[in-house]
Amino acid sequence: MEEVEAARRRARGRGSGALNTIVMNAVLEACVRCGDVDRALRIFEDMRGPRGCGVDGVSYGILLKGLGIARRIDQAFEVLESIEKDTTIGSPRLSPHLICGFLNALIEAGDMRRANALVARFRKVLYEGHSVLLYNLLMKGYIRSNFPLGALTVKDEILRQGLKPDRLTYNTIISACVKSAEIDRAIQFLEDMKEEANRDNNPALLPDAVTYTTLLKGLGNSRDLYSVLKIVVEMKSSLLSIDRTAYTAMIDALLACECIGGALCIFGEIMKQAGDNRDLRPKPHLYLSIMRTFASRGDVDMVNRLNNRMWPDTVGSISRAAKEEADELLMEAAVNSNQIDLARGLLQRIVNEKERFSWTSRVGLVAVKVESLSGFTNSLLRPHVFPQIILNDPVEKYMVPFQESRPLPADLILRKVVMRFLEDCAVPLVDDWGGCVGIVHRDDCTKLDAPLLSMARGPPLCVPTSTSVEHVIDLLLREKTEMVVVVKSGNMYEGSYTSSSRPLGVFSLASLWKFTDDSSSDIHNAAASQVTLKQEDSEACSCG
Repeated sequence: MEEVEAARRRARGRGSGALNTIVMNAVLEACVRCGDVDRALRIFEDMRGPRGCGVDGVSYGILLKGLGIARRIDQAFEVLESIEKDTTIGSPRLSPHLICGFLNALIEAGDMRRANALVARFRKVLYEGHSVLLYNLLMKGYIRSNFPLGALTVKDEILRQGLKPDRLTYNTIISACVKSAEIDRAIQFLEDMKEEANRDNNPALLPDAVTYTTLLKGLGNSRDLYSVLKIVVEMKSSLLSIDRTAYTAMIDALLACECIGGALCIFGEIMKQAGDNRDLRPKPHLYLSIMRTFASRGDVDMVNRLNNRMWPDTVGSISRAAKEEADELLMEAAVNSNQIDLARGLLQRIVNEKERFSWTSRVGLVAVKVESLSGFTNSLLRPHVFPQIILNDPVEKYMVPFQESRPLPADLILRKVVMRFLEDCAVPLVDDWGGCVGIVHRDDCTKLDAPLLSMARGPPLCVPTSTSVEHVIDLLLREKTEMVVVVKSGNMYEGSYTSSSRPLGVFSLASLWKFTDDSSSDIHNAAASQVTLKQEDSEACSCG
């Protein structure tokens, strides 16, 4: 936009006309790609204004694509109807190319209902060129939706229309079969593709690298080693140019079938050819795939060698996530080979470098193994001790009285109390009768002008006063919430709290940490009744 303004100033200084339509179409495209559809609309209005450079069919096509991406479907249909009625400035012609940009945006968003409605509405125009482009787009849409085999019905429509499927048609159908785990049908379509290409003497219909890599992915998922090897041999014996992506697909499929020897042979072939052809140098993903296999087998030496060679031998940037996974795989290999001291050293380094990690991630699962093999007294994760809490005690003993939790009115606007959430992770909400109607978490406060109740996670989670502390802590972690409301024991079921039951207090993770004793050395002397817990939530652990 700065360049456009500078060009306009230069044009005014020379006394020449405005920027031409081709340049402004490029500006429109930039706005659409950046997701700024409102600015694109303003530029479009300026272009077709009295002092503008004018618009053409390309301008309308870009605008329709932008409206589709932004999910402003009604506006896009209004534009199409104005073009159809010939009431637009610039007199663009309603063409398949104009509509397909909008159709593709709907398909990318997975909105097949509106995509089919668009095709039905402008069927006559779309079928003008008798091209398979429209059908290929519809098949792509079915693959993105939850019904990939719907692409096969589109192929039947292509044949009914007397059209010839092209390579993209077959590749899309094969992809649909792979996504649906219909591998036998995918292989049959591959054979049909080759047969039709030979019958019609049409080399443009022969399978390409995309065809084979798509099949290899499906065969790898189904652990069909025989078919994987057959496809690899077919690719090598054909005139096909095998690129880095195709080689990577071969190795991934062989690794999935646990054919490590075959995968290493292909890997050696890539490295040998990469000396003369830099485009074949592997990306970090390939190294990580091989390292995962050796890590699961406990081959520390091989994982370490691949880790050391990943930096000089790969092409492209190596992300922080890839570096971290490489260290984690080395730790996993050490655990699987019973080299606990090495694994502890690697875990110590990971803990020092990471702010937090998820227990369900690879490093989290390996860390649990290291912790269990090391023994609790040698923990690297600084367990916290709660000497003042006994698991079997009722939650009433440790709860915070409800009024001391400083509840907020449910209809209050967030903007008025936003500073409260810098202090508290969760705040209870009350209605006009003093009943607790919800709990707002800090992470859910995303709309300053919305009432607090609209950001609550449904009704509050409630427990009777007699519930044990152990059960309440498990409930907090399982439900991924910061707070529960404690109500009077009686004829109620947990979670069936209503505003007619007056809350007595709250129990939260924040209040739990007030009972923490951070001294890890006290673990040995703690009484048997003491509670020892890791400071963790259900997903992530702070390893500071």
